[in-house]
Formats: sequence, structure tokens, C-alpha cells
Amino acid sequence: LQKLIHLLQATDDPLIQEQALITLSNSAAFSVNQDIIRNLDGLSVIGGMLSDCVPKVKEKALNAFNNLSMNIKNQEEIQVYITQVCRNIESAPLNSDLQLAGLRLLTNMSVTSDYHHKMINSIPCFLHLLSEGTERTQIQVLKVLVNLSANPAMTGHLLRAQV
Repeated sequence: LQKLIHLLQATDDPLIQEQALITLSNSAAFSVNQDIIRNLDGLSVIGGMLSDCVPKVKEKALNAFNNLSMNIKNQEEIQVYITQVCRNIESAPLNSDLQLAGLRLLTNMSVTSDYHHKMINSIPCFLHLLSEGTERTQIQVLKVLVNLSANPAMTGHLLRAQV
């Protein structure tokens, strides 16, 4: 895992980055590896990939974060990227794998109300995706919206959102 993280830091080759992120993502499916990746500063390295200009690299980074976000301590570190994830969702092509990867991560990050406030500005985007997206996109958006709606503090924001 340490070598993969170092490889991500050392290369600018998008194909190598994609493969390293896929391997980290698969490794993160095991809870013991979630802690190891965090302790090796892997979350900040993966987070740095979210600003990459190659959509596939961003998508693979979001997939890795998605698996890593099953851990509360990891969520505490991943939450600093929520605004950037929301921007990626908004700027991604409609119904793209990148958009879906971002929505899957937000679904995990919105299970508890701890980070709902970081998603408020994206509610109009979520509602737009709900009306314009394919069924896959709609289902993923609905998961995020259901999680947000479980928080009474979000009621006003959801009802006042401009679509």
C-alpha cells in the first residue's frame, strides 16, 4: 500500500495513476487496509487526484474514497473534499461515470448528518440531476437527498432550493 501511495505521488502518467487508484480502491474494501491507507497519508494523496484534469483519474480517486469512507476516522479526513466533490459532480458530463462516482461518495458521506452543511449549495444541482438524469443518476441522487432529508436542519434548505 505504501508503494502504491508513493507511486501516485511520483507519476504524472494518468494510466499508472488509474491503475494505482483501482488497486487502492480494491484494497480499501478490507477494513484493516482502510486504517493503513489513512495512516500512510493516503487520503491526502488520493484527495490530490480530485483536482486532476483527467476525468478517469478523478473518477478512480472518487471510487477509492467511496470505499475508504466506510470508516468514521476516514470520513473525518475525507470531509474536507466534499465541496470539491460537489464541484466535480456539477461540472461533470450528465450521467457520466465521474458524476456517479461523486454521488456514490456523497451517499456514504451523508449517512450521518455531520457533513450535510457542506452539501447545501449543491442541492439545486441534485434536484436538476433528479429531473434530467438517467435512472442510474436519479437513483444515486435520491439516495443523497433521502439522507439529507433525514436531518431536520436540512428541511428549509431542501424546500427553498431553486431548481
